[in-house]
Parts: sequence; C-alpha cells; structure tokens
Amino acid sequence: MNSSTIAPGRSVRGACPHDCPDTCALITTVDDRGVAVRVQGDPDHRHTDGALCTKVSRYTERTYHPQRVLTPLRRRGPKGSGQFEPVGWEEALDAIAARLQAIAARDPQAIVPYSYAGTMGLVQGESIAARFFHRLGASLLDRTICASAGAEGLIHTLGGKVGMKVEHFAESKLILIWGSNSIASNLHFWRLAQQAKRDGARLVCIDPRRSETADKCHEHIALRPGTDAVLALALMHELIVHDWLDHDYIERHTLGWDRLRERALQWPPERAADICGVPVEQIRRLAHDYGTTKPAAIRLNYGMQRVRGGGNAVRAIACLPALVGAWRHRAGGLLLSASGFFPVQRAALQRPDLLAGRQPRTINMSTIGQDLLREASPSFGPKIEALIVYNSNPVAVAPESPQVVQGFQRKDLFTVVLEHFLTDTADQADFILPATTQLEHWDIHASYGHTDVLLNRPAIAALGEARTNTDIFRALARRMGFTDTCFDDDDETLCRQAYGDAVDFGQLLERGHVTLPVPEAPFADGGFPSPSGRCEFFSERLAAMGLDGLPDHLPNHEPAGTDADHPLAMISPPARNFLNSSFVNVQSLRDIEGEPWLEIHPDDATARGIGDGQPVRVYNRRGNYHCRARVTERARPGVVNGLGIWWRKLGMNGTNVNEVTHQGLTDLGRAPVFYDCCVQVERL
Repeated sequence: MNSSTIAPGRSVRGACPHDCPDTCALITTVDDRGVAVRVQGDPDHRHTDGALCTKVSRYTERTYHPQRVLTPLRRRGPKGSGQFEPVGWEEALDAIAARLQAIAARDPQAIVPYSYAGTMGLVQGESIAARFFHRLGASLLDRTICASAGAEGLIHTLGGKVGMKVEHFAESKLILIWGSNSIASNLHFWRLAQQAKRDGARLVCIDPRRSETADKCHEHIALRPGTDAVLALALMHELIVHDWLDHDYIERHTLGWDRLRERALQWPPERAADICGVPVEQIRRLAHDYGTTKPAAIRLNYGMQRVRGGGNAVRAIACLPALVGAWRHRAGGLLLSASGFFPVQRAALQRPDLLAGRQPRTINMSTIGQDLLREASPSFGPKIEALIVYNSNPVAVAPESPQVVQGFQRKDLFTVVLEHFLTDTADQADFILPATTQLEHWDIHASYGHTDVLLNRPAIAALGEARTNTDIFRALARRMGFTDTCFDDDDETLCRQAYGDAVDFGQLLERGHVTLPVPEAPFADGGFPSPSGRCEFFSERLAAMGLDGLPDHLPNHEPAGTDADHPLAMISPPARNFLNSSFVNVQSLRDIEGEPWLEIHPDDATARGIGDGQPVRVYNRRGNYHCRARVTERARPGVVNGLGIWWRKLGMNGTNVNEVTHQGLTDLGRAPVFYDCCVQVERL
C-alpha cells in the first residue's frame, strides 16, 4: 500500500512513535479531503484504552504546523544562521552522495550517523538507515543518551530488559514509583496505580523532586540526586536484620546472596539517611512496608540512572524483589523496561553482515561535543568529516552544549539533517531533508512499558515534498552505487521482517496490535534470562571485566556541596508538556509551559535574593543559561530543577539547560549523567 493512494474519509490505526513507555495505539480520523482532522487513543487497545497524553492528542497540530519543512533546503548563510534556500531532491541527493563518496574514499569512518528516538519505530529508525551505514563502513553510533545505564544494570542482574507485566500493578498492595514522574511520562501506568490505590494499595514516590506524581502518592521520599543505591542497600540491611526475606526464593533463584548480604549490612539506615538526606525513620518505615506487604511492586524509571552510579543503582534496586520473593506474585516484582521480551529480528532489519568483516570504530552519542572537536589520532581514528542526523536534535539534547555547538559550527564539517522543523540542529546543517511524520508512513513498534507489538499505517499522503527516512536512505544508497537487493525492500516488507514469523502480521493488519505470550508472573519460578538462570546479585560477567560484581554506591562526578562556587545540585527533568525537545515548537503546548523555568527551594531563593518569577542566571564553569525562577517546595533544599528541554533558540538567552551539563559517563552503559551536575544561581 502506498501512502499516496490513501483513500480519504476513514479512520486509520497507528501507533504513537514517541519515547514513552506507553506506546499508545492511535486512531487517526481522515476527512473527505484526505486531511487528518483528529488523533485519538484506540479504545480497543487495552493499554491505551482510548486515552492519550496532552502532547500526542495534538499530533495534527504538529503534522500541519505552518513552520514544517516540506522541501529540501541548502544552506546559503553561515552555520547556525538559519539561512537556507530551497533545492530540488535530485540536486540535493546528488550533492550529498558526491560529498560522502569523496570522504569515504579516504576513510568511511569519517562519516558518522547520529540518531535516537525521535521515532521509536523499527522501520523509520534503524532499518534502511542501518543498512546504508553498514554497507558504507561508516562509524558505528553508541546510542546511549537515554537508557543504556539502566539497561546494563538490568542485564547484569535479571539477565535482560525484562520485568513484571504492567497491567498487574493494578493488583499490587504496595507500589514504589522510583525515579519517575508517571503522571507526566507514563500516563497509562498511573491509571493502574490509581486503581490499586482505590483498592487499598500504598503508593510511595522516590524522587529528588516533589513531582506531580509525588503529590498524589501517600508518601514522598526526596532523596539527594545520585543516592538511590544507598537507599536500596539500606532497605536490604533492614530486610536482613528483621528477617523480612524469602529464604526459599533466595536459595533457589538467586546467585551471590552471601556476598550481597555482607555488603548490605554495611549500610544501616543511619548511614544511609545522612547520605540520602532523608529522615532515618522514613527509611525504616519503607523497609518495613516493603518487607511485609505482599504483593509489592517497583515501577522504576530512567531518571535515577542519569548519574555516575546509575547502573549500580539500578542493579541494587533490581535485587530487592528477589529478596522478598515478590516475583512469586504476578502483581509483584519490578518493571523498568519490557523491551527484552520483544523478539525483534534486528539483524534482518539492520543487516550488520553488510560490514563484510570490517570493524568500524564506535562513537558515543553522549560525547559528540568532545568528539566533533577531536583531531585524527591512532586511538580515535579519523577526524569526523560528515554527520548525518535523523530522529534526533543533538544541539539541543546532548550534554555540554557549548562544545556541541562549537563542533557543529566547524566550517569543514559536512552535516545533513533529516527533519520536520528548523530545530537547533537543523540550523547547523548544510542540507535539510524533509521527513515524514508518523501519520504519513508505515512503521512497526515494540514497547518498553507493555508487551504488545503495534503496527502504524500511513493515514495521509506525505505533505509537500516530504519523504520517509527509508526512502531517503534508499535514494542515497543508489547514488553511492550500492546494488544490494536489501535496499529494494519497501516499508511494508520491512514491517514484516521486523518480527519475522514470531508475530502474526495478519492480525497486526486487522487489529493494529498483537500481545506477546509473556507469562503472567514471568519469574515466579526463577528462569531469569541471565547466564545462570538466576537473579544475579553477584555478576560474574562484571567481575570478568574488572568491575565490582556486586551493586554499590558510587558518588556523583560532581557531589553537591563539594564546590563552594557551585553549591547547588541540578537535575533537569522534562517539562510536562514537552518530550525531550519534541513538541517545543507546538504553540499550544509552549503556551502552557510559558517560559523555561528553574524550580528552587524557598530557602535557597531567599539566600540569593531571588523572588518567584524573576529571571535568573544558572551557571558553572561550562556555561550559563537564563530562565525564570519558580520558588517552590517541589525543589528540595540544595537541589534545583531545570525543566527541559527547550530549543536553544527559544530560550531566554539562546541557550537551554544543557549549557551547564557535562560529558562525564555512567559506571555502566557509557551513558550521560544529566542529573549529576552542580551549579550556582543568581538573580539577573
């Protein structure tokens, strides 16, 4: 089926493409003119249940945005000036291919793809694009910017990105919402938590920020950023001392208990309370409730892993359910990501065999600022000469943006950006290629919050001259002389290849979604996907890498209070109506957010002479950005919350919160440490 032949006047099943655990099923209503007039949640999909978040319910506003890029553009002014001129597709693609061929003749590793979760779709993400870069022999990209620390923590504890089924949280009697503002970022889980609450469950929010979710829970534990592993180890201490343990489950289904026990006993609540900055009685009460309430469940999210010790923190928390036997119950256990349950045929989609034995270097997307400024060397390889950006906006979202901007503005760097809008990154491009939105193309999705596969059908014809990511990379492949038949696969074929025979594609075409056959209580009898088949308190794999096989607390790169010039810890959670840098230019959503805000506790504001609503400068040695202060107890003393991620050019002084973050990495997963950052704040 070709999107250009779509019949008007109908409803089309689709899937939300954005980076959220809910992965909602969509119904797009198309009028007789072929115009999408409404996007709503699919009432026949149990997880969506007809409801969408505020952002995606306005998806037509994004698709038909008056500032959408609908023709290829070529730069005609200085990089960053936003000065472009229209150019035909053939001319643009010929020029891009010629430049890439010249660079590849010297060393294809000088070409770097840069992409992430602008779409979570498996086809418009890494299918033809991955084939293109593999065939070319370009540098590989380590896609770390969001979740890799937590993923590594799960892999080295449970054996994979797996957990309890989200629907069973509705039956839990105790729910720890750890590092998540579920009301803003996991709406459909929050509905389940509310159902459990109505049935008598106790809800506890563990988060440095008093979020909207914390407001609605029975208790809020406002620990310091980067101390989550300490809290988890202190809970273990109390479980051991009071014998709130499931000894049978520990013996039969875990590995390394004696070693973990010894470590946990080093963390009494008094020691932990001092480091976490929370009352000791709060820790004791939480341990009692977790050890004596069945079934108990933990909804872990990625906020708490964006610090130096983030991987270890996830490991420590992921050990807790096995200690109390919570996995025995379908409403007990833990969920951070369910993506490991999905039988995605990545090799079939991405074709790493096209490398033909070559082993290109890997560039970490989280250190792109440093890497764009590096010269060629034996350890680094060739200088980066070309960057192809799709499904991402690194100038806005990558850490330490002063270096990122400096790198992108190199006159000798050739940059191509596939985009919907003139983002901060698109402003730095040599060519901008107009991409389709989710309403205009085929795609297929996994989820990290539930266990349903979703199919997205195109609802409308592509607007203007927009093309799918896959079509763009097919066209480049032809111009580069790549004759491999895999570049002939159309998008529906790619959707079928994504799961092969593991999923009934006919059912996807009919209903739009298919539920995977995951057990109701997947680890009730052990059977973890780890090398031992057990929950690995001690990881032999980590020990073989020279790392600590047990989870432990690693202090932040920038511990709060250790730098007198920059005494405040800063975290940068997303603004409620944005998703990373997506939706920032949707006027109705930006109107709700108003301006970039910094939440600061009244004590910290008073000490600096800062009043509510006043403009402030947030700074450290890396840079500074301007925003307005919101004096509120949503911030704990000593911690400020820089709500993000605004496009830089829409910020108060042409910057955003990443002006002050740094390019340090996590203990596991090589991920960024956005919430491991110290600043000072002063009134403007």
